[in-house]
Amino acid sequence: MGYVSGLKCRECGREYPVDPIYVCEFCFGPLEVVYDYKKIKKVLTKKNIKSREENLWRYKELLPIDGEPQVGLETGFTPLIKADNLAKELGVSELYVKDDTVAHPTLSFKDRVVAVALTKAKEFGFDTVACASTGNLAHSVSAHGAKAGFKRFVFIPANLEASKIVASLVYEPNLVAVDGNYDEVNRLCSEIANKYKWAFVNINIRPFYAEGSKTQGFEIIEQLDWKAPDNVVVPCASGSLLTKVWKAFKEFKKIGILKKLDTKVFAAQATGCSPIVAAIKQGTDVIRPVKPDTVAKSLAIGNPADGFYARQVVKETGGYGEDVSDKEIIDGIKLLAKTEGIFAETAGGVTVACTKKLIESGKIGRDETTVICITGNGLKTQEALAGQTTEVHYIKPNLAAFEEILKKIQSSK
Repeated sequence: MGYVSGLKCRECGREYPVDPIYVCEFCFGPLEVVYDYKKIKKVLTKKNIKSREENLWRYKELLPIDGEPQVGLETGFTPLIKADNLAKELGVSELYVKDDTVAHPTLSFKDRVVAVALTKAKEFGFDTVACASTGNLAHSVSAHGAKAGFKRFVFIPANLEASKIVASLVYEPNLVAVDGNYDEVNRLCSEIANKYKWAFVNINIRPFYAEGSKTQGFEIIEQLDWKAPDNVVVPCASGSLLTKVWKAFKEFKKIGILKKLDTKVFAAQATGCSPIVAAIKQGTDVIRPVKPDTVAKSLAIGNPADGFYARQVVKETGGYGEDVSDKEIIDGIKLLAKTEGIFAETAGGVTVACTKKLIESGKIGRDETTVICITGNGLKTQEALAGQTTEVHYIKPNLAAFEEILKKIQSSK
């Protein structure tokens, strides 16, 4: 058996058994997994972790499963890159990129949460998995669900990038494109989840699913030689990733793996969909829903389920929030690519561009250690860069033609 004590309402504290439920029946607050940390502390040590396979399951005692992992054995332990070139460009001394563009089967951090969710779905005995998605989650549920033998239904906004639609269809799920934004898709899925006995990873399996995001935080601590950074910048859609990275840091502190924790947590959003950052800047705990209008479609959740809790984390840690325009997002993508050779999707452009503004405003100290979370590969959102890159040089197949264009290139430098 695992180390989960049960579920607990994040609002009223009422306790529940480990079942596929996600909302408190008394106050309608969201449910969260609770662990027996005293037992975990006895078995989960640095030595034990380092002896295991380099995947997210190396932290399995702090993940909400009862038996052995069944899904996502190739997922996790992505690189933490010391980004000296980007640090120099931004004028800071020590900057790291947590690079979730690689080492995942579908090239985004969503493989973390889906590995946990589908393992739990198997333990609960479901034969069908489903999700509401802005793209990356659809890819992950489609891929991991196929390998694990599930029937799959994935629901997306109909205006999603064409490359993201194809990247789900290749796994042959039942893909349903809904005429509406993500919030409308999610509301429809909640109705479907109430009628059909399916494992909706981000609805009735959500308390377990969300715990998978903690593995990004666990890896950051381990890869920094068991130390916490001064700052971490996290892109926000629902706000769940930010809250779980912080939960990971606190859990490592609770069981004694982390000795000191003074990290400030920063939220990054696109200006065209920034309800969490707006609340942070306004100094309010009220998250006001917005209608998304941004090139960063993977972050386009206008009514974020964990927005209030993300705001609380930022407040608790002394962090802040920043938002950036579509142009700044594209510039962020290109800056990361040309300095560190990492091609991030639009959410990564948000993180880089927000980090730049946070440094320039003095919210992030120039002599501090900062980690920025890059959550998905740029091959997923190539459409956003149409007309935004340097030009292609077309020539005839001869030396004279090349040397003519070479002169133009050199004269333009």
